[in-house]
Amino acid sequence: MAVSQFSAATSTGRSEALLTRSGLLGGGLGSRGSKSKVLLMRTWISRPVTVRRSFSVNSVSSDSKQTLKDPITQEDAASIASSIKYHAEFTPLFSPERFDLPKAFFATAQSVRDALIINWNATYDYYEKLNVKQAYYLSMEFLQGRALLNAIGNLELTGAYAEALRNLGHKLEHVAIQEPDAALGNGGLGRLASCFLDSLATLNYPAWGYGLRYKYGLFKQRITKDGQEEVAEDWLEMGNPWEIVRNDVSYPVKFYGKVASGSDGKRHWIGGEDIKAVACDVPIPGYKTKTTINLRLWSTKAVSEDFDLNAFNAGEHSKAYEALANAEKICYILYPGDESMEGKVLRLKQQYTLCSASLQDIIARFERRSGANVRWEEFPEKVAVQMNDTHPTLCIPELMRILIDLKGLSWKEAWNITQRTVAYTNHTVLPEALEKWSLELMQKLLPRHVEIIEMIDEELIHTIVSEYDTADYELLEKKLKEMRILENVDLPSAFADLFVKLKPKESPVVVPSEELENSEDAVEPIDEEDGSEKKVTQETEMELPEPSEKKVTQETEMELPEPVPEPPKRVHMANLCVVGGHAVNGVAEIHSEIVKDEVFNAFFKLWPEKFQNKTNGVTPRRWIHFCNPELSKIVTDRIGSEDWVLNTEKLADLRKFTDNEDLQTQWRAAKRNNKLKVVSFLKERTGYSVSPDAMFDIQVKRIHEYKRQLLNILGIVYRYKKMKEMSVAERKSKFVPRVCIFGGKAFSTYVQAKRIVKFITDVGATVNHDPEIGDLLKVVFVPDYNVSVAELLIPASELSQHISTAGMEASGTSNMKFAMNGCILIGTLDGANVEIRQEVGVENFFLFGAKAHEIAGLRKQRAEGKFVPDPRFEEVKEFVRSGVFGSYNYDELIGSLEGNEGFGCADYFLVGEDFPSYIECQEKVDEAYRDRKRWTRMSILNTAGSYKFSSDRTIHEYAKDIWNIEPVKLL
Repeated sequence: MAVSQFSAATSTGRSEALLTRSGLLGGGLGSRGSKSKVLLMRTWISRPVTVRRSFSVNSVSSDSKQTLKDPITQEDAASIASSIKYHAEFTPLFSPERFDLPKAFFATAQSVRDALIINWNATYDYYEKLNVKQAYYLSMEFLQGRALLNAIGNLELTGAYAEALRNLGHKLEHVAIQEPDAALGNGGLGRLASCFLDSLATLNYPAWGYGLRYKYGLFKQRITKDGQEEVAEDWLEMGNPWEIVRNDVSYPVKFYGKVASGSDGKRHWIGGEDIKAVACDVPIPGYKTKTTINLRLWSTKAVSEDFDLNAFNAGEHSKAYEALANAEKICYILYPGDESMEGKVLRLKQQYTLCSASLQDIIARFERRSGANVRWEEFPEKVAVQMNDTHPTLCIPELMRILIDLKGLSWKEAWNITQRTVAYTNHTVLPEALEKWSLELMQKLLPRHVEIIEMIDEELIHTIVSEYDTADYELLEKKLKEMRILENVDLPSAFADLFVKLKPKESPVVVPSEELENSEDAVEPIDEEDGSEKKVTQETEMELPEPSEKKVTQETEMELPEPVPEPPKRVHMANLCVVGGHAVNGVAEIHSEIVKDEVFNAFFKLWPEKFQNKTNGVTPRRWIHFCNPELSKIVTDRIGSEDWVLNTEKLADLRKFTDNEDLQTQWRAAKRNNKLKVVSFLKERTGYSVSPDAMFDIQVKRIHEYKRQLLNILGIVYRYKKMKEMSVAERKSKFVPRVCIFGGKAFSTYVQAKRIVKFITDVGATVNHDPEIGDLLKVVFVPDYNVSVAELLIPASELSQHISTAGMEASGTSNMKFAMNGCILIGTLDGANVEIRQEVGVENFFLFGAKAHEIAGLRKQRAEGKFVPDPRFEEVKEFVRSGVFGSYNYDELIGSLEGNEGFGCADYFLVGEDFPSYIECQEKVDEAYRDRKRWTRMSILNTAGSYKFSSDRTIHEYAKDIWNIEPVKLL
């Protein structure tokens, strides 16, 4: 291939207009955002060159046959190529000699960032001038995925960038895969947050996201012969071309110390450990709009003065760096293991850092926009804070602290403002996920916040006492136990006397005198003369037999029981969220009902107006339009326009064409082409060869017992066992060929989840090398599952498993992505499955398993020893124990499915209960897959019925019902 030389275009200097457009100089709205996207790119054609340096680039002739996505001109592509060359030359992160793929990616990303900055600055200039109400979305996770293709797609410049890079010797798709996934999240929680930011920008809502800039993220997952292995993520190793570090935007964050009363009578938090949170901004572009919003991530560090130079020079290097290390490690990884006290402290520090820095930033913006006349009562009219799960709960006491201690407001004023500002999204019904923090730990780390929480708890007690009849002591006691923020903490003194009076007096137990006299445990009577108890003399003590000589007497039979340990005092974060916010929402219809009926039932009865449902959604831009371009084109051609990308209701128009043979042929071809990509990917990533003619059956999500990957793999084991018992002809007639694909991470300290990963990989190692089975069954675990892998697997999927124990999955969002891409779901009536089944049609969803309202009764039945396992379930467990899948001892894994009670036993997630229903449902799947027309029709109807599950619809509901914000579109 020919090699040509190029260098950046020469120019005597950069114009002030270009500096303004790049966000490097200040300027009003009039200088930005008023031209088309193409004109913005054209300004880059002239660049300053002070040093000429050339490097090699592969020269590739233009392919006239390729159809570009966007109508472009050669000038557009030339302008973009010039911008890319400029950044390769003057924004270097690599050596100058070559223009290879990693360097091409960074230069391309930085050229895109220039366009984003122009729109970004214009967006916030406009918001500042209008002083509009703004929503702030606080989340510990933002699982963004790769940004390059999403950004140029939203800017409608995909074709222009493809041609520009082709002219520079590279293909866009090869450049794009150089980008590592940003390791800022783990699963659905973080992916939802990222979808919401995309929708907020696309719909022109004024909003920001706030999170933490994790240096290593969660972890990178490797699969070895021993199962899952965790290693540190390296996503920032080569830098991040999208972020802009705002060294001038930083806020102090304090830990430890003490609270003292000042001469003014106010409480002051003094002393302790101080760190600094520094802002790193990532622009989030909307689709077909200039609106570009911000994801502000906080990085932590200590001030320079905290470096102990004297200790360092004395050779005590670790001591010298201690303060800096303590500050920096807050943002090292997502969800540090909390088995140790150090891990718990680090997690709480992370949560407080997010809340404190974000609120200080929000308040600074409010004060700046307010000018000289700050009216704090208007704060909720300008600010909406959404807490994504319980991780940002400390927003509530932190906002109270700032308003009272720093801004001088009264308790009543601050509490009114806080409740009107903050709202809470609940994402789980699992007790272990409804955070409860040690009160002792919180008192040490955040002493002023504990004081404020105690006052909030006292206000809540007052409300409960006022609401419920004090004559019914038992009811009142029940409500307080259920609703209080402080768990196992004595009542405040103001209420203690009341409850002493209310508590029913217990009838004294009259002991017959002869029993009292004969009792070895009888208490000596009090001497009425001096009021003291008679003491046992030393002689009396000596009369007791030695331990070795003790005989079985009434005394030994009546030994006193061991003292019951005092229950831990904890802060119930979810209760604090409900009390401190004005809205509480679940994320699917069934989940929101469970939240009202079970999780927060007492609160719902007290404040029914607070509770809402906001069924989750996913962005149709990333999750079908960009990741599945072939299917997207088919949809556009059939519907007649691309309007469905913004108005997904138009997807329903596909229902008119479900039996059209041409559409079905095109649909199957698109699916097969996507499967071929996955075949190559699996071979490269895992070494396994799979057939594109087999059904692609996929379960990709966080590994957890309630998500029941164990049910899936046991179903596969049962399938394999039955195949082995048949002749070749029988198994081909009975079973449809399948490639069963798993992906997801088990938390590093979650032993049972890691056993499940190991089991899946062991089953795969056996099945995939069995020559008798061949392509009839393959089992593949994809290591290090992330957004980019999902963008490849989901378009190729044909059956997707969403099989959690009913009532335990809040919503799910991957189920929505699969349905959007024409994948048929097998699942329980759990989370958003319920609504997906309603929209796509019950005949186009494979349903099995117990219902949510039956679960408690089934567990009770199990505890009573009444559960009778299906013989097929017993058969598959014995098959696993036979050692067919290797020498690893799976007794503990299988043992968790046995017994009737006890931790880690009794099949809490009802795998055995649902197993027969599951394997029978899988037989129906095989039957349907054999009928190509029927299956394709079901696939089309899944895409057509997915229209409801756009995050655009969800965000419209949040904006209207919770945040009370309006779209603001740049002209």
